[in-house]
Amino acid sequence: MPFELAVIDLDNTLYAADNGVFARMDKRMTAFVAKELEVEPEEADRLRVKYWKEYGTTLRGMMLHHGMEAEAFLHDVHDIDAHEILKPDPALDAALARLPGRKVIHTNGILEHAERILDILGVAHHFAAIYDIRFNHYIPKPDRETLAMLIRAEGCRPERTLVVDDMEDNLKIARELGCKTVWITQDTGGYWDYHLPSIHTLPDRLSGHRPG
Repeated sequence: MPFELAVIDLDNTLYAADNGVFARMDKRMTAFVAKELEVEPEEADRLRVKYWKEYGTTLRGMMLHHGMEAEAFLHDVHDIDAHEILKPDPALDAALARLPGRKVIHTNGILEHAERILDILGVAHHFAAIYDIRFNHYIPKPDRETLAMLIRAEGCRPERTLVVDDMEDNLKIARELGCKTVWITQDTGGYWDYHLPSIHTLPDRLSGHRPG
């Protein structure tokens, strides 16, 4: 196999992006920003999207421009009762079992949220570690140094690392470092080592190069 370590995104990668989990988080983010800045919901939503596009997370923009403390925001935003939406996923369990080597989660969310999601999906046993937004002082993906730090912490090399994500910007950083890449998306286009409509469709073996 061409890799020893699989670095896998959490939200919108291990489960379908349209199932409502992120919609709940977006709603809570907008409400938190509105309360924090004492602005109308429309303005808060505009800032939420603006900062996400500019910095990778709304949190980063709020910290840089408004001096917001991170932890209260993070715990509030991720309090979404995910068990109401998600359920155990045997097909995902089987797909991850087909992926050899050490598997870790890399998420812009928090450890507590990741643990809840993995437990609900029934796949926590596949992952040796979770690297959350706190790993590099709240600096979110995509960030070249953060991913490099993670790979070093795992005692691996980029060329022996597979990165699985639903965001092309995150995969660009991975490719720049020399990692192999899997884009999880229903969209067409892009050019990655693997381009899959769902992580459930991981093949039995990931080797060689397949155009997206």
